Amino acid sequence: MSVSILELDPEQCNRDNPPLEVMISVIIVCGMLLSYLPQHYKIISNKSSDGLSPWFLLLGTLSSTSSFFNILILQFSMVRCCSIVSGLQCFENTLGIIQLAVQFSMFALIFALFMIYFPSERKIVRYVRHIHFNSPPTRLSNDWRDSIGISIVITVHFILTVIISTYLLNFGGAAEDYPATKYWADSLGVMSTIFASIQYFPQIVRTWRRKSVGALSIPMMLIQTPGSFLFVYSLAIRPGTRWTTWFVFLVTGCLQGTLLVMCICWHYRAKRLGYGPFYVGDTDSDGKPLAPDEQTRLLGGGTHGHSTTSSRYDNAVPDVENS
Repeated sequence: MSVSILELDPEQCNRDNPPLEVMISVIIVCGMLLSYLPQHYKIISNKSSDGLSPWFLLLGTLSSTSSFFNILILQFSMVRCCSIVSGLQCFENTLGIIQLAVQFSMFALIFALFMIYFPSERKIVRYVRHIHFNSPPTRLSNDWRDSIGISIVITVHFILTVIISTYLLNFGGAAEDYPATKYWADSLGVMSTIFASIQYFPQIVRTWRRKSVGALSIPMMLIQTPGSFLFVYSLAIRPGTRWTTWFVFLVTGCLQGTLLVMCICWHYRAKRLGYGPFYVGDTDSDGKPLAPDEQTRLLGGGTHGHSTTSSRYDNAVPDVENS
């Protein structure tokens, strides 16, 4: 292990953390934990992740993984300092790392719930009576195959990131002393920014085509959208961080705000028409959902925008012969 990591500077380790900075960081950590709970609850309570884009979850998980390891490497000296300072001082020094650790774990949990509660009827190619006759298809749907492939990519990316980061920190040195470590940290930050900058586009496209909220949580986005800008500020003032650490959250805040406005529009439209959040109406010749209008039969949606478990999918894609 590099000598520069083993030698700890007591003055640096016992740095004076401004109370306002600590308070803002603590509020963000607590707010982040609470903000993800509505999304987790909505998927679990409805037993469905329908409406979430697997590509949105792929990009989001890769981005959060990269940003977490970016700040972990850049502030690794603060982690090492925990061996010679008090628990409170360690907590204050590593609040930036804790913030991104929470963000990473909470988003990864969304992807896990997405896989667990993926609608079983959407795992197989949709049955079309005049095409399949009396032989229902058994081939996996594109969405489910994509989701399986995405889960493999996420797992491989996480393992490789852990291995490379561990190797550089243990056999190279800290980012401030070893160029290769700093370049790797910056590369993770740039990758995180790239992934995040396009993260919301697949979800925005899917939500626009569905014309419904689906499993997306509006309360989560109401908390996170304004909170992302406070998050940017709190990360930018942390010692040792670079623009590659916080710029990603500025981008995602703007894109998430766009998705939030769209979901609010579809939510109130659903209430006006009287169908639930998982209803997507009829489909076109390409299988893309079409928005129901005032003349659409209100199938399976409650007047308050909630579908029952038994009818949630029965009417999502009407029988072709009766369409």
